[in-house]
Amino acid sequence: MQSSYLSLLNNVLTASLYPESAWLLLKPSDAPGKRIRAAICKALARRGYGLVKFRPFDPEKREKGLDWPMFGYSMAGRLRLENIRFCLERVQNEGIPGDFVECGVWRGGASIFAKGVLNYLSDETRKVWLCDSFQGMPAQRAEDKVDPDIVGRVAASLEDVRANFGRFGLLDDRVEFVKGWFCDSLPAAPIKTISVLRLDGDYYSSTMDALSSLYDKVSPGGFVIVDDYHAFKSCEQAITDFCEQRQIKPALVKIDDTAVYFQKAA
Repeated sequence: MQSSYLSLLNNVLTASLYPESAWLLLKPSDAPGKRIRAAICKALARRGYGLVKFRPFDPEKREKGLDWPMFGYSMAGRLRLENIRFCLERVQNEGIPGDFVECGVWRGGASIFAKGVLNYLSDETRKVWLCDSFQGMPAQRAEDKVDPDIVGRVAASLEDVRANFGRFGLLDDRVEFVKGWFCDSLPAAPIKTISVLRLDGDYYSSTMDALSSLYDKVSPGGFVIVDDYHAFKSCEQAITDFCEQRQIKPALVKIDDTAVYFQKAA
C-alpha cells in the first residue's frame, strides 16, 4: 500500500494522470513571426485568459520528462523521480549519512517526492533542502548557453513552493529553504552533510557554483544527480571541468535521455 502511495505521488507530481496536461498554454514568445497570435495572447493575458494549443498526451515523453506539463509540480518526468527514490533507498539501507539537497527546484515537485520517500522509509532524521532563487534564472554568463525562453518559465516563488508542500501534507520542520543565487547563498548555507545532491540549475555557472559549494559535503557513497547533463552542453561541460579539477572519474549512469547520476567514491 505504501509503495502504491509513492507511485500515485509520482503520477500526480508529474501530472501523468491528466492527459490535458500535455496542452500548451501559449505565450507571445511562442509565436515568433506570428504577430496576430502574439497580439491575441497579450490581449487575453491582460483579461486573465489564455490561449491553449491542444496536444495529444504522450506517456513515453512524460516518462522521460521530454514534454512540459501545462500544470503539475515537476517537469522531471517519472523516471527521474524514481531515481530519487532509488538513491534515497540506497543511502538509507547502507547507512550513508546526510540530507537530500536539490539545487533548482521550480515548483518543488522533485523535493516533494523526496520528502514523500523519506516518510515512506520512516526516516525521522534527514532533511530536505530546497535551494533556489525563487525568482527564475540568473542572468547568463558567457559560459552559459541556454535558451533564454526558459528563464521566464521556471520562476516560482518561495511562498508558492512552500504552499505546494503543504498541499501534500509534507511541510514540516525537516523541510528547509535556501533562497538566493547559488554563488551567494550556497557558500553560507547551513547544510552540513549530504547523502543525495540533485543539480537542476541548467547553466554551466549554476552547476559549477553548486558543485563548488556542496560536493565536499556529499558523504562517501552518496549520490550526485545531474538533471540537465544531456539537455545542455554547458551543463555537461561543467561536470567535465569540475571532475578534471578534482581529478575524479565518476561512473556516470544514465537515468533517461536527459539526466545522469553517479555515486561518490567511498
